[in-house]
Amino acid sequence: MFVDSHAHIDGEEFDADRDDVIKRARAAGVRAILNVGTGDPHGGNFERASRVAETYEDVYFAVGVHPHDARLYDDTAERYVGDLLRGNTRAVALGEIGLDYHYDHSPREAQREVFARQLRLAKRLSLPVIIHSREADGETLEILRAEYAGAERGGVMHCFGGGPALAEGALALGFYISFAGNVTFKKADALREVALAVPPDRLLVETDCPYLAPVPHRGRRNEPAYVAATAHFLADLRGASPEELGRTTSENFSRLFGVAAA
Repeated sequence: MFVDSHAHIDGEEFDADRDDVIKRARAAGVRAILNVGTGDPHGGNFERASRVAETYEDVYFAVGVHPHDARLYDDTAERYVGDLLRGNTRAVALGEIGLDYHYDHSPREAQREVFARQLRLAKRLSLPVIIHSREADGETLEILRAEYAGAERGGVMHCFGGGPALAEGALALGFYISFAGNVTFKKADALREVALAVPPDRLLVETDCPYLAPVPHRGRRNEPAYVAATAHFLADLRGASPEELGRTTSENFSRLFGVAAA
């Protein structure tokens, strides 16, 4: 039994075969998928994520303004995100939010401000957060410590790609660490070292599909069924059985997001 703790199956990449994608995931042993809505908060993008979760029994959803789109965040967007998440039983988290200093699609000052605002919103909604951090380890931790320390619901560092200090700092704040297909890549030795150090009760796996398909699927469109390959790889890396890692990460998913993953 596996869970895909972070997917984007509401995207147009899956419009032609979404039903088949879900069937393949179930056949691969994936018992829950968290679909994460992103995009322009004023463009109707987030409703796609909620519709997918309402259509498929094993799919939940989260929405939040990605750092790429931080320049578009305003009071209207904040109300919209809050209204969409509030009281919806399929909504289990706010995210993905954070900082991305690799692409800088939004000014860094705007990214920092919007990250902090959404952390405060998550605290008001009593929802866990999904954090995106790329080439911004120090400032990600700084903002989390300032705005989210002691939060009721915690969160997850998704598609982890940072260094040991970011992982240690996030764990100290009560966060989970989630690994995607890039942990299987040939040159990901440093990332594998971090994956070895994460305690079992804080570990999650994801696809981040349609991106980052794991070996042996690398180069294809990623999809939730492929989380099994990442889980098998991590199990071997950590000296566990796939069944043990699947059970542990499923229990972690259920504990963090407050839903059944079986």
